[in-house]
Amino acid sequence: MIDANATRPLLVRLWREHVSHYKARLAVVLGLSAAMAGVTALYPLVLQQAGILFTRQDPAIAWLIPAAVIVVTSLKAVTQYFQNVQSQQLVLLVIRDLQERMFAHLTRTDLARVEREAPAQLATRFTTDATAIGGALSRAVSGVADVVTVIGLVGSMIYMDWLLSLLSAVLYPIAAVPIQRIGKRVRRASGGMQERMGETAALLNESFAQARTVRAYRLEATETKRANAAFQTLYRTLLGITRSRSRVEPVLEVLGGVAVAGVIAFEAWRATVSDHTLGDFSAFVGALLLAARPLRALGSLNTALQEGLAGLVRVFQVVDEEPRILDNPGARPIPAGKGHVVFDDVGFVYPDGRTGLAGLSFEALPGQTIALVGPSGGGKSTALALIPRLHDATTGVVRIDGMDLRGMTLTSLRDSIAYVGQDALLFDDTVAANIAMGHPGADRAAIVAAAEAAHAAGFIAALPMGYDTVVGPGGQRLSGGQRQRVALARALLRDPRVLLLDEATSALDAESEAAVQDALTRLRAGRTTIVIAHRLSTVRDADVVVAMAAGKAVETGSHAALMEQDGLYARLVRTQSLGAA
Repeated sequence: MIDANATRPLLVRLWREHVSHYKARLAVVLGLSAAMAGVTALYPLVLQQAGILFTRQDPAIAWLIPAAVIVVTSLKAVTQYFQNVQSQQLVLLVIRDLQERMFAHLTRTDLARVEREAPAQLATRFTTDATAIGGALSRAVSGVADVVTVIGLVGSMIYMDWLLSLLSAVLYPIAAVPIQRIGKRVRRASGGMQERMGETAALLNESFAQARTVRAYRLEATETKRANAAFQTLYRTLLGITRSRSRVEPVLEVLGGVAVAGVIAFEAWRATVSDHTLGDFSAFVGALLLAARPLRALGSLNTALQEGLAGLVRVFQVVDEEPRILDNPGARPIPAGKGHVVFDDVGFVYPDGRTGLAGLSFEALPGQTIALVGPSGGGKSTALALIPRLHDATTGVVRIDGMDLRGMTLTSLRDSIAYVGQDALLFDDTVAANIAMGHPGADRAAIVAAAEAAHAAGFIAALPMGYDTVVGPGGQRLSGGQRQRVALARALLRDPRVLLLDEATSALDAESEAAVQDALTRLRAGRTTIVIAHRLSTVRDADVVVAMAAGKAVETGSHAALMEQDGLYARLVRTQSLGAA
């Protein structure tokens, strides 16, 4: 019923890489399924005996059959409970493994890959897709139980009347063709539905994140119109899936009715020429009706599997994307040194073809502060991103202490670098935990010392729970200046060889900025600092200013020297355009 060419490799891979890790648990599930099927198969035999006892007017009918029904029902209830719990636990373990694998891959893959999709769209891989896969796995496990149950009931029916069993068996396979076609349609629609879910989630995330802008510019109607259009598209997609799903049950219901009607008609004819008892016939019809539910479930299994397979395709697409930023063969730890950074004719082209850098060259000696300035699109942020290998240079070489970055292990390179951005977004954790990310495993004394050096200890002490205060998503419970000082404390705790700053003091008031500048002065001693400069005060303190435009270093020198040249840098200062990002 399932397109083997399209789905068998996916199922084999899912088994090999995830499900097979839980063979013992799967064996328990199968054992419980077999037990439940065996107990279910006893029902028609009990009915058969009841019919026989009624025919004989045996007094035992008053206590034997009720007792047998209670025993069979109780056994089925117990086995069904444990089978459901164990099968769902198995499914949840597999889904957890898929989510962990996908998240681990995305946290280590290229930055360009992560930035290609909106965060909300990536999140749907862990929610919508995982839910679809979990639903399919649950139905697949239940399908195994249904198959065993049907086999048990068929055994009972054959035992009671092989001819009626053969008649019934002829009818149900007729449903295979339409159900297979419906399943293919559902799979295509499910892939589209998961895409629409991701797009809708991204739109909502964007709109809520821009709540202030929406209200300030009276964009409520515009945003409502955009959201309504997304909801309408999603509605149409979901309605299409619902219509396809809904076709399965009626087909199976009709065929089930035809099977029962055929059995009744055949038995009515045969009753005129045979001595079959009412007990035989009633028990057989009872078995047939009991088999109808698992047979219908098996008929709709293909539809559920196709929905899950659409989600599985999207998950494997993520984990199969090979990152380009990796340790190269023979990579060695970063050599000893003080952070001598050299950009040697560096060029960079983004995956979409945009040029980020075009022959950028400059040198940063240990202990120097290098300020990168320039108009929007000049390549400042791109240059900064190459140093921790968030991207790799397309041409040219970036070196630290005489070694090409691409020859270093990523671990040793990034452990030697600290970064503080202009928009310091924190994790939804405690203040202490956010600072400790600079040096995992640091004790409380080191965390407090870093906070004091960043002039953050004062406001932290005033928080409701001090260092154990949870800062909220993105650090939204703190002001911009407070977030920036926590981020700076994190960098101080790291004790880096190379310090990268995207104007880390830009969100601070004058008093806080002066305090943090003192801390930065101490931190910069003996270290290379490369800063994207947005304030004239930062540029004046720099040892070397690199004025960039179109991905190149147009001018290089001190603030005073470049002002005398009266070139690009001097124009930027006069027009106060240093901060153009």
